[in-house]
Amino acid sequence: MSQNTPQQRAKQPRSALAGPYGHPFHPILVTIPIGAWVASIVFDIIGLVSDDPAPYVQGAWILIVIGLVGAVLAAVWGFLDYLQLGRGTDARRTATIHMALNLGVTVLFLINLLVRLSADDQDEVSIVGFILSIVGLAALGVSGWLGGKLAYHYGVRVADERTQMDGFR
Repeated sequence: MSQNTPQQRAKQPRSALAGPYGHPFHPILVTIPIGAWVASIVFDIIGLVSDDPAPYVQGAWILIVIGLVGAVLAAVWGFLDYLQLGRGTDARRTATIHMALNLGVTVLFLINLLVRLSADDQDEVSIVGFILSIVGLAALGVSGWLGGKLAYHYGVRVADERTQMDGFR
């Protein structure tokens, strides 16, 4: 396969910052917001049934902050991979939707954080914040499915078949 095809370019890192060939940094960075935001919902649930929800409430918003920082990092590295996709391709269209969903989820969790921090009683679980977290994680699930499609169906930033064959000899 020629290096100049859109498919081959999508497999190559834009720069060393994006991660080496066949091992991009974006997929590992997305574990930070996903893990932090899932854990924040777990903290909310524990806070809802706890006699003393205050530490879980505080833990949930700290986890949301960690997720926001991780989301920004993942977005930067994801954008480096996005720039390698040929315009007008199905992979680029899928990546655009993936990116838009992730940006929307990040904004939703920022609003979620602001709702929680502006609540009158910050020692109780914010029901609005809890609902925003559920909606945000549902959208993140759809976006994650699209991210999987980019890697596993379109092969974005995945080593080509000749390189992959090395593992099957």
